[in-house]
Amino acid sequence: MVKTLSGLVLSLVLSSACALGQETWPVPEWSVAPAANSADWRDVQAYAFARRDEHQRDGVRTDALLVIKDGRIVYEHYAAPTTRHTPHLTWSISKSVLATLLGVACREGRFALDDPVARFYPPMQAHPEVRIEDLLHWASGLEWQEDYEYAPLHSSVVAMLYTRGHADMAAYTAARPAAVAPGQRFLYSSGDSNLLAAALRSMVGAERYGQYPWDALFTPLGITSAVWERDASGTLVGSSYLYMSARDLARIGLLMLREGRWQSQQVLAKDWVAFNRTLFAKAVAQPGEANPGGQWWLNQPLPGAGRPWPSAPAETFAALGHWGQALYVLPSENVVIVRFADDRDRRFEHDELLRRVLAAQAGRQP
Repeated sequence: MVKTLSGLVLSLVLSSACALGQETWPVPEWSVAPAANSADWRDVQAYAFARRDEHQRDGVRTDALLVIKDGRIVYEHYAAPTTRHTPHLTWSISKSVLATLLGVACREGRFALDDPVARFYPPMQAHPEVRIEDLLHWASGLEWQEDYEYAPLHSSVVAMLYTRGHADMAAYTAARPAAVAPGQRFLYSSGDSNLLAAALRSMVGAERYGQYPWDALFTPLGITSAVWERDASGTLVGSSYLYMSARDLARIGLLMLREGRWQSQQVLAKDWVAFNRTLFAKAVAQPGEANPGGQWWLNQPLPGAGRPWPSAPAETFAALGHWGQALYVLPSENVVIVRFADDRDRRFEHDELLRRVLAAQAGRQP
C-alpha cells in the first residue's frame, strides 16, 4: 500500500510539473519519452540508416542520430560500432563548441569582441587590426584555402592539420599573408578557429588552459565523454579534434536552446548566444549551405536568397562538421538533434533529414 501511495504521489508531482510548464533537464541523465522510437520515426530511420552491405558504398551513412524534444529523448539510434557511450570525432562542430567555451570566458570578463587578437596571441602582431570578432565570423582576412581530401595540394587546412603546420597550428595561420582587410569578407577558415583557441590560453592563463574546457563548460553541463586533442605547442585543436558522445553533445545544444542557461545558472550571457545567432552581414549566400553567425551556422536567409534549409524554421541554427556531423537547434520546436556520420560521398542533405524529423515529432508522415 505504501508503494502504491508513493507512486501516486510521484505521478501527481510529475503531472503538476508538466502542467506548470517546468523544464526537463538531463540531470544526471536524459529522460526518455514514453513513445520514443515509435513507428512515427520509420521514415527518419529509413533515410538516416539505410541498409548497406560490403558491396554498397554509396548512400547516407549515419553512425548516431539523437533527437531531443522538450528536454527528453524522443528518438535514438546507433550503428555499430558507435554506441551511446562512444566519443565520436565531431570535426568542425569543435568550432561551435569552442565559441561556446569562449562565451564563458567573455562572461567572466576575460576579453571583449573588439579586442585585437594580438593582445592575447603575440604572433598576430603581424596583423594588428584583426579582432576577436573577426575570427568568430571567419573574417580574419588572411589568405586561406579550406579544401580537404578532394583538393589537398593547395589546401591550407590539410597543411595545418597534417603537414608543415601541424606542430603549431595557430602559428602556421598567423604567418599567412593578408588577402583583404579584416572583417570585410567571410572566408571559412579552420585557421581562424585555431587562432581563437591559442588566444584563449592567454585569456585564462597557461596553468588553467588545459583544464578550462572542463571546469568552465563540460563539468557544469554534466559532460563526461569529452576528449579534446592539442597540437605539439599545447594549443587545443579548436577547429577539428573534439570527441564527444551524442548524448553529451546534445547538452551543448540544450544550453544554446535555452539561451545559455543550465538549470538556474546562466553559463553564457544571453547577448553571447544572440551574437552566435546573428548573421555576419558580409557573408555571401551559397545555395543549400547555411549562413555564418558567430562560429555557428544559421538557417536565416541572406538578402536575395531563401532559407538554406526550407523545411526548417528560419531561426534554426547548427554546429556542422566534415562528413556529415551535425548538431541542430530548433528553438520554436524545442528540439535538439545530434547526428554523427561518415558521409564521404556527399549524398546526405540537411534539409531532408530536418524535414523528416519535423514530420516525425509532429506525428505525421513527410
